[in-house]
Amino acid sequence: MLKRAFSKLSVGLALSALTLSVHAVNVTGAGASFPYPVYAKWAAAYHKETGKQVNYQSIGSGGGQQQIIAKTVDFGASDDPMKAEALEKDNLLQFPAVIGGTVPVVNIDGIKPGELRLSGPVLADIYLGKITKWDDAAIKALNPDLNLPNKSIVVVHRSDGSGTTFGWTNYLSKVSADWKEKVGEGKAVKWPTGQGGKGNEGVAAYVRQLKDSIGYVEYAYAKQNQLSWAQLENKEGQFVQPSQESFAAAAANADWHGTPGMGVVLTNEIGAQSWPVTAATFILMHKSQDKPANAEAVLTFFDWAFTNGKDMAAELDYVPLPAEVTDQIKQLWAQEIKAKDGSAIWK
Repeated sequence: MLKRAFSKLSVGLALSALTLSVHAVNVTGAGASFPYPVYAKWAAAYHKETGKQVNYQSIGSGGGQQQIIAKTVDFGASDDPMKAEALEKDNLLQFPAVIGGTVPVVNIDGIKPGELRLSGPVLADIYLGKITKWDDAAIKALNPDLNLPNKSIVVVHRSDGSGTTFGWTNYLSKVSADWKEKVGEGKAVKWPTGQGGKGNEGVAAYVRQLKDSIGYVEYAYAKQNQLSWAQLENKEGQFVQPSQESFAAAAANADWHGTPGMGVVLTNEIGAQSWPVTAATFILMHKSQDKPANAEAVLTFFDWAFTNGKDMAAELDYVPLPAEVTDQIKQLWAQEIKAKDGSAIWK
């Protein structure tokens, strides 16, 4: 349902571009599905207000990185921040756009959203295939008051190269030595068990369809697909619900200034209210621009979103970036993104 709705939105936006002035510059982006709900909302509002078109394809973080490197889009998007050496190799600028949270979602009869409690080690053992039944003693110990069925757990994961998977596996590697040794972290890993869905959309669809399943998606997909999410035990030993507040708590101590490419990883952060699988999502652009008008159009859109899109982000339970962070980002735009003749594009 969610994927269909967003597909209709993308088609509608694309069709509306036919009515634009010939002087309008339409821009294209592609990548992470994690921020797609908020990017789609921003693009629709921006088009309504300005008449300008932003087309964004939800293809996964791996695809977003590949397409911006190949210069087939004006901006790429990734939840897996690129390392400093990779950014330097392809002369890319990376900056965060918004913060959100990845949540475990389940389809168990009688279990309502936010009722089930899970811990990092238990999640790791489920995804390792070591815990195979919902009434396993380790799950029951966390949920003594829930009537958990003696049913096999159907594990769902991403099938594509995914920043959401990077955050998920990065978290599991931090809370489970067994997971770190046997699987590790990355946009794509060799899954010990389960079946794959493409994009957050695909995982949400599988969990919705398959009884006794578990998956992981960005929180907006869980809510809009009416999936039951689980509480998680955080680093402080507190069980927390996913929310804008718990995502913000995890991001409160982020060191944007001291991290190369602003590539902050926000999993398993300290704080009694912190959501354990919080993530920033990032935009990638070439520093040297073959199409300066397109680059300026991209920057103008994100400048508009940083100023006017905060409430829209919050409505979808994302966390807008603080003003001091967006000010730093705009300084980087002015310093780093240039036309071929060396002139600044953002002034």
